[in-house]
Amino acid sequence: MHADPKGVLTGIHFIDGDHAACEGALAAGCRFVAGYPITPSTEVVERFAARIPLVGGVFIQMEDEIASSIAILGGAWAGKKVMTVTSGPGLSLMMEHVGLAAITETPCVIVDVQRGGPSTGLPTLPAQADMMQVKWGSHGDYEIIALSPNSPQECFDLMVKAFNLAETYRVPVFFMMDEVVGHMTERVVIPAPEAIEIVERKWTLKKPGEYRAYQTDGDMVPEMVKAGDGYRIHVTGLTHDDRGYPAMNPQAQDKLVRRLVNKIRANRDKLVDVREDGVEGADVVVVSFGITSRVAAAAVEAARHRGVKVGHLRLIITWPFPAKRIKELTGGAKAFVVPELNMGQMVLEVERAVAGKAAVISVPHAGGTVHEPEVILAKIMEAAQ
Repeated sequence: MHADPKGVLTGIHFIDGDHAACEGALAAGCRFVAGYPITPSTEVVERFAARIPLVGGVFIQMEDEIASSIAILGGAWAGKKVMTVTSGPGLSLMMEHVGLAAITETPCVIVDVQRGGPSTGLPTLPAQADMMQVKWGSHGDYEIIALSPNSPQECFDLMVKAFNLAETYRVPVFFMMDEVVGHMTERVVIPAPEAIEIVERKWTLKKPGEYRAYQTDGDMVPEMVKAGDGYRIHVTGLTHDDRGYPAMNPQAQDKLVRRLVNKIRANRDKLVDVREDGVEGADVVVVSFGITSRVAAAAVEAARHRGVKVGHLRLIITWPFPAKRIKELTGGAKAFVVPELNMGQMVLEVERAVAGKAAVISVPHAGGTVHEPEVILAKIMEAAQ
């Protein structure tokens, strides 16, 4: 393993998920991070603070999570790829700025290394109970994208994808880790920079007098400029027109909000990312994500040894949710089993997609540890009867 002259690591490493996420962000071109220490996410920014001088970027520790989440929005408009890192209590504080990022269409990545809650909860132990918060936590209508890695290797690979999606769609992208994946050390292969696909920001080619900050050319995603390059930029959390100027009327609201929502919804089929194992022809389909998918995989194998036709659908991108694919599977499956480290969140989306055409069995867990495979196995066997 080695670092190239620009400080980017390549080769084989044995690192934990937090550190792998940092390396993925660096490889994706992230050059500004603002954050505030919070367990179990701090290792991401600790490594970033040590590594960023080697690649010409900046890390700043802010006074709290509110300041961190607004600082990265400013960094994005200054032309940088940006990220902040937190866990549940800090994520709650950031929600106002999630909405601001959505309405101003500011590309950014927000890493949430989930821990047990509510409130201070279990700072050093895992959960997956922030899934609905990232989708619905701020007020108003908007869309986000969320990814859920289940290994340190995916922390690297999917972090690159997270930045690419943020730049492609100009939305906040959430990176939904959990304490186990964050602190799990495994082999991580980091390709050479030229082998990594990087999406650059959609910079305008228009001259300053011609550019409108929120004018689109048909794909619903406006072009961007860098503050200080001579362009007139007006960025506001108010409902605005193509220039970015406040437009306080129902027509402007309808035009803006429909585009904010539809630029994701219209691309849902392109965005959906799942891993399928034996779902075609299965009587029972297990739906899981993040660390729970690794435990569920063991339960699926055990059920197969007992003669059950069981498939495994793992969510890589959790938002937007793969409702269409799950609906397709109701044509054969008679039951869906949904284990997750919360008291029942993503299972609600499964129920919505299934729409009563099959049984949906929740396997909740309050967090603090992961499921025992036998618990998931028992639910699979129950569903197969």
